[in-house]
Amino acid sequence: MKSMHLLAAVSAALLVSFPAAAAPDADAAAKLAKENGCTKCHAVDKSKKGPSYQKVAAKYKGKADAQAKLVDVVTKSPKVKLDDGTEEEHKALNTKDQAQINNLVQWILAQ
Repeated sequence: MKSMHLLAAVSAALLVSFPAAAAPDADAAAKLAKENGCTKCHAVDKSKKGPSYQKVAAKYKGKADAQAKLVDVVTKSPKVKLDDGTEEEHKALNTKDQAQINNLVQWILAQ
């Protein structure tokens, strides 16, 4: 019985030590996307010149490196293939604030 109480106490301590990841701030992410012109090519639920954020989230679902790959796309201006088959340089965000960048990417992945 003593070991069960100890196990319960340790489990509770671990839950407090590792809180669930905070949900992205959708309003801040949408504002940053709009300010940077992302909404000219992307929308949450429909493809424009670029894929919808839902399509991007589906592409990266379950991939361990999804966050890192999308951070690269929004910060390093790589060549990207558009839905029509053409390629162009992806526009980089005009912020170096890593918290803003991570929030935007987490929001996209949550779609």
